[in-house]
Amino acid sequence: MPVRIAILLFLLNIGVWAQTKPFVSNVWVADNGDGTYKNPIIFADYSDPDVVRVGEDFFMTASSFNAAPGLPILHSKDLVNWRIINHVFREQYPTDVFAKPQQGGGVWAPSIRFHAGEYYIYYGDPDFGIYMTKTKDPAGEWSKPLLVRQAKGWIDPCPLWDDGGNAYLVHAFAGSRAGIKSILVINKMSADGTRLLDDGVMVFDGHETDSTVEGPKFYKSGGYYYIFAPAGGVPTGWQLALRSKSIYGPYEKKAVLAQGKTAINGPHQGALIDTPTGEWWFVHFQDRGAYGRIVHLQPAVWKNGFPVIGSDPDGDGTGEPVLKFKKPNVGKTYPIQTPQDSNEFNAAIIGPQWQWHGNPQTEWAFPFPEKGILRMNSVQLPDGYKNLWDLPNLLLQKFPAEEFTVTAKVRLNMRFERERFGLVVMGLDYSYLGVTNKQNKLYISRSTAKDADKGTAEIETDVLPLSTSELYLRLWVKKGGECTFSVSDDLKSFVVIGPSFTAREGRWIGAKVGLFYTRPGKFNDAGTADVDWFRFEK
Repeated sequence: MPVRIAILLFLLNIGVWAQTKPFVSNVWVADNGDGTYKNPIIFADYSDPDVVRVGEDFFMTASSFNAAPGLPILHSKDLVNWRIINHVFREQYPTDVFAKPQQGGGVWAPSIRFHAGEYYIYYGDPDFGIYMTKTKDPAGEWSKPLLVRQAKGWIDPCPLWDDGGNAYLVHAFAGSRAGIKSILVINKMSADGTRLLDDGVMVFDGHETDSTVEGPKFYKSGGYYYIFAPAGGVPTGWQLALRSKSIYGPYEKKAVLAQGKTAINGPHQGALIDTPTGEWWFVHFQDRGAYGRIVHLQPAVWKNGFPVIGSDPDGDGTGEPVLKFKKPNVGKTYPIQTPQDSNEFNAAIIGPQWQWHGNPQTEWAFPFPEKGILRMNSVQLPDGYKNLWDLPNLLLQKFPAEEFTVTAKVRLNMRFERERFGLVVMGLDYSYLGVTNKQNKLYISRSTAKDADKGTAEIETDVLPLSTSELYLRLWVKKGGECTFSVSDDLKSFVVIGPSFTAREGRWIGAKVGLFYTRPGKFNDAGTADVDWFRFEK
């Protein structure tokens, strides 16, 4: 019951996100303020983005894998300035499975569409099958995800409601689960989108020239069916466009976007979208290692039945990414805004930029608006604990820029021997600045785990005594993900703790930064950490 109450309170406050004044990051803004924008439009890990336009509004979703809340919803009026307004679910299903982090599992490559007055999202969970959720208000409550097809390795689904009332779903396969890959299949679907009516028809085989074809998006335009699908793998691939007069093909193929002579590797997997004024644009990701899959926006023009995306200096119809361009013409000018990152913790909700590493328990953290803090409670480590990789009670957010400094002001009231609070950079390798209670005295140290996914133990270094329980913990990230940790008791003089650490991506996600609080045993009154604010700066 407490979890359900927390979810209801969370939903009641969703509207606050959409109504408050625009948030503008201190570390990355894509809108240049002169009618142009720069790529990436979001320098954060929104993997496999998809976008739908309804009237003058654009809505984006992206893969969220094992994090909760999951399936983010971002809103924009101009395709450049985005804001997080919601998540589809607060707990990932099956809830008991995702109570423990399922690293690399969960939500893969969702698609978002608008049909008959409702917004639909389809996503694949590689271990359970294809899910669907819907709503009439993207900033409101979404339906509980419905398992449309139980299957292993069915991923990256996208629906299409045809002109004649028929409905279809295109999807790909994860070789790690299904034992097959590099093909696209179309299933006929019930008109209400709740079930598949057949076992599918293969419409594309990428084994010879387009290996690892996946992530299809389904469109119909000018009497043609179009399937947009990336191929060639995440860091090095390209974007295909397939078209046919018949739903089941044959499909003619064209590579419409590739790296070309640019530094933008693997530009692919995203959304083809139009504006109210008739322009066409393509939203896609670029893999940046520890920074994750960051989001780019490319102009598109139609030539000979296919879109040319980005610039096309050699005129062959295969575009390459642009770094700066004129903003989309949407008929109006809108304020600059960015996805949220810094958090003052003055509101009755935790900001939507935060996600837990697994399905949360209410007791882990509470907004405390009377004091303007986030109250975090220490959580007992599980039996057989090895390192942070398997802990769900990591409160994290994405790296928001290539270079940044983040500082957290925290006041600690530790009640249990060896309670530990930390500012962590989490990935396949991780490192954190931790405060530990030892015999009622506080110590700060650095702890690092290499290949954390393999169960390696942390190595703790640079253990120093503290004279105060009110601290400023700081992380400085330079190009290449080089991280430096430091601490201060007055926000003026910072002491570097431990050696530099190079951030590393997680499983299918970028590195994340955030907070955790643990204790090694059972206790009837957890220690507390009052987080006053968490601020990103250049």
